Amino acid sequence: MLKREKSTGRPVVGHASGAFDLFHIGHLNILSQAKRHCDYLIVGVASDEVLEMAKGRGPLIPENERAEIVRHIDYVDQVHIDYAPDTLDTWRQLQFDIVFKGDDWRNTPRGILREKMFAEVGVQVMYFPYTLHTSSTTLRAALDILNGAADNRKQTTRR
Repeated sequence: MLKREKSTGRPVVGHASGAFDLFHIGHLNILSQAKRHCDYLIVGVASDEVLEMAKGRGPLIPENERAEIVRHIDYVDQVHIDYAPDTLDTWRQLQFDIVFKGDDWRNTPRGILREKMFAEVGVQVMYFPYTLHTSSTTLRAALDILNGAADNRKQTTRR
C-alpha cells in the first residue's frame, strides 16, 4: 500500500544513509522500518573518503561492495554512494520527503542541527530504535582484538 502524501498525491520518498560497513541486523532493522514509512526508499552509502574524514579511518569493506550489498536488500529501491558529507546536499539532488536515522542521533548536536536544516526545507526526520547489542563499531573492535591476539601468537611462536 502506498503512503502517498495527502497534499500532493505523490509517493513518499525516504532516505536512509550510513556506512553499512560490516552489514548487520541493526542496519537491516533500520532499512526495514524505513520502508514501512515510505513508498520509495533511497539509501546512501557513505564513500570511503567520507568515512575517512568522519571517523578518522577507512572502512573494512570498499564503498562499491557496501553499495552492492545494500542494493540487494529487498526494502531498498535505489542506492547511491554519498560523496558529500552534508545530507542536505544529498537532499538537493534527490528531493526526499523523510530522512531516517537511528535514535543514537537524537538530541546530539549533529542530530539537532540535521533536524533544523531539514525542517527549513520541509523534510521530516524520523528516528528508529538503535540496535543495542550489535554495531559495526563493536564488530570492528572485536576484530581488532582478535587480530591483536593473532599478532601476539605469531610473535610468541617466533621467539
